[in-house]
Amino acid sequence: MFKISLFFSFLLTTGLSLTQKNNSKYKDAYFASGCFWCVEAIFETVKGVKYAESGYTGGKTSNPTYEDICTGKTGHAETVRVRYDTTIISYKELLRVFFNSHDPSTLNKQGPDSGSQYRSAIFFTSNNEKKLAQDYINDLKKSGKFKIITTEVAQFTKFYKAETYHQDFEKNNPNNPYIKSVSHPRMNAFKRKQSRKMK
Repeated sequence: MFKISLFFSFLLTTGLSLTQKNNSKYKDAYFASGCFWCVEAIFETVKGVKYAESGYTGGKTSNPTYEDICTGKTGHAETVRVRYDTTIISYKELLRVFFNSHDPSTLNKQGPDSGSQYRSAIFFTSNNEKKLAQDYINDLKKSGKFKIITTEVAQFTKFYKAETYHQDFEKNNPNNPYIKSVSHPRMNAFKRKQSRKMK
């Protein structure tokens, strides 16, 4: 009993908790590849991804709204924060999901959406992530799969979570015309390439 008391005293004095210890296996990754409704839905189907959130990053405007983003003047991209379990899926595997789920050869455009807010981008949080992203792009270039790759590799700064109605938009609005004509076909194309990694 005395040892248990000492253990909990240690947790209190160090500011740790059992929950925090358990969450240490989770990390966040940030990807932009067109409309975040599509991107969020794709990553949430992948094994090892706990959840994905739609938001904005990569620009200089503080606390941007969706209306701000739509002007294309904020510098931000529609971005998805991916919370993933490092014991199940690696960052390199997330890069494979990213590149298998969009066309990285189109500058500031993805499907019917155009503007810098729809650019292809990887926002790294460490030098290791930066190197992995750059190496992956170099390998893609060598493979000849794409004539050009426009994907931006940039330092992550701050993520602004998008408005509530954007979260899980595809799941909550399956009959939305955009979801039916753009998001669902994009998801189906991804499934054909990455079916073994699906939940």
